[in-house]
Amino acid sequence: MDKPISSVTIDISRKPSPYSRRNQIARALWGIVYTLLFRPSPRPLHGWRRFLLKCFGAKLGHKAKVFSSARIFAPWNLTMGDHSTIAPDVDCYCAGSISIGEHSTVSQYSYLCGASHDFEDPKMTLFTAPIHIGDRVWICADVFVGPGVTIADGVVVGARSSVFTDLPTWTVCTGNPATPKRSRIVRDPSVKRGGRA
Repeated sequence: MDKPISSVTIDISRKPSPYSRRNQIARALWGIVYTLLFRPSPRPLHGWRRFLLKCFGAKLGHKAKVFSSARIFAPWNLTMGDHSTIAPDVDCYCAGSISIGEHSTVSQYSYLCGASHDFEDPKMTLFTAPIHIGDRVWICADVFVGPGVTIADGVVVGARSSVFTDLPTWTVCTGNPATPKRSRIVRDPSVKRGGRA
């Protein structure tokens, strides 16, 4: 029988890192490059930041943009499609794989969390689970996306929402937890607002 928390001793002493020595060295090198070359780079130099991320194994599509104040934990776990964007001050905790589809945007202050800890394990073991964001998705400002989540093509996730489960295609989702509120309908560009074409 499982013990209640009051009778379980949780080991909070220093534990060995869940990351391999190679991973730790790579992240240390990335930290130096991030601090000296990535973070200070001027806002328009997306090509330069793409180059640095690719040097560390990121798979980035044509004209993908990552702003200089975004934090990328492990670039080798990041995949971005053509014309996708990671906006300023996004925290991309890609301890596990995170993929962002074509023409998708992750807006400022959002947090993509690709890992967590097993709270039922006294050692609080780290585990990773991939995040997949489809094509033409808009993650609005200050959204939290949890590990193991798939956000399907065309989804809009409203500002300050929290995503813990998969979201269906072409929907507008808001809340904590985020749930679909309505379908996302894209207006015909030949029809102007308030009048005819």
